[in-house]
Amino acid sequence: MIGPVSVKYAVRGMFRHLRRTILSVIGVGIGVAIGQFAASWMGGATEMQIRAASESGAGHLRVVPAAWPETRENSLRLTDWRKALRAVKRLPGVRLAAPRARATGLLAFGNRTAGVEVTGVEPAAERASNRIVARSRLQGRYLSEGDAGVTVVGAALAERLDTDLDDDLMVTLSGKDGIRSAMLRIVGILSTGSRDLDTSLCHVTLPEHGRLTGREGGGEIAVLLEDYRRVERARRTLADQMPPGDLVVTWEVVNPAIAANVKGDTAFTRFIVFIVVVMVVLGIASAQLAVVLERRREFGVLMALGMRGRQVVSLLLIEAVLTGLAGAAVGLMIGGPVTWLLATKGVDFSELMGGEVAIENVLLDPVVYGSFGPWLIWYALGVSLAATLAAAVYPAWFAVRTDPAEALRTV
Repeated sequence: MIGPVSVKYAVRGMFRHLRRTILSVIGVGIGVAIGQFAASWMGGATEMQIRAASESGAGHLRVVPAAWPETRENSLRLTDWRKALRAVKRLPGVRLAAPRARATGLLAFGNRTAGVEVTGVEPAAERASNRIVARSRLQGRYLSEGDAGVTVVGAALAERLDTDLDDDLMVTLSGKDGIRSAMLRIVGILSTGSRDLDTSLCHVTLPEHGRLTGREGGGEIAVLLEDYRRVERARRTLADQMPPGDLVVTWEVVNPAIAANVKGDTAFTRFIVFIVVVMVVLGIASAQLAVVLERRREFGVLMALGMRGRQVVSLLLIEAVLTGLAGAAVGLMIGGPVTWLLATKGVDFSELMGGEVAIENVLLDPVVYGSFGPWLIWYALGVSLAATLAAAVYPAWFAVRTDPAEALRTV
């Protein structure tokens, strides 16, 4: 009794206990829908965090001096930043590349001072690649190519120093040959909505940064990719093209706190999905075992007539597959619209956040969108079939161990 006959017999067995079958299918469908929602939410939240980290200055990849991952020293410079930048721009899949240089300094206006990280940028690349610049409210103007002796600062920093547009700031920082000082005129004030970020913003052009510090060139190149899922492949390809002494690292190395958060969230979601699958398996196994006990005499007759144990197992597994397919369909009907709404409307946390939120100099999105696509179909089929087949293992083993003579004696 294999092939079409087994399928026909399995379908008849399912319809014989229609109410139990319906409840089992609904249980599988609800479990699949919960798993879909959790996977969609976490997929969207993970992508949001990676996008926020990469677009807040880290990049999906970053070209840095070889010693930078261990020291995080701002005074380090790339061996040949122009050659590295050309190699980055030639790499397929690169969306944007932004060279920068950094130095720790002190800003002063009158008797007020504030410690800050002075960042040298290429204005056009920075506006295109850095959401902190692109999304901020700007008073005055941003930097332009060729600007010298000017700076753009954060709103909270300007407030702390009690300065405004066209005021001159004294900047003091550690240069190549010792302590250096210069005057910078404020041409723009950026307001991100996050006080932490606004307190740390101080941008000058890359050539001006070299003049201030005496260290010419870029200290890093932030690279944005078209597809963040190809980060590791792009890193390996780009690493082979870098000048000796330069290194390519991923956003996880640049922002370990965000990376740890993403890994923790992913592990938690997998745990939730595992719990859901276990609950579905236990529920279906209980129902399947009840069916086997009720059909014990039936299985005894079939085995007495010559049905082998593997055929009994295949019969129960076919029933499990049919239940899983029906459960996947129900799960898609329940979870599909919910995940579609999550992907298109999202969940807005702006009121709860009270404005923009920055973590580790990363400007997060206030709206979280879920992940949606054809993967939902394969996810539903995978979870439901895995649950129903796992649930059928013990009942099938119990059915095979049934003694036909003892089963036939059962009234």
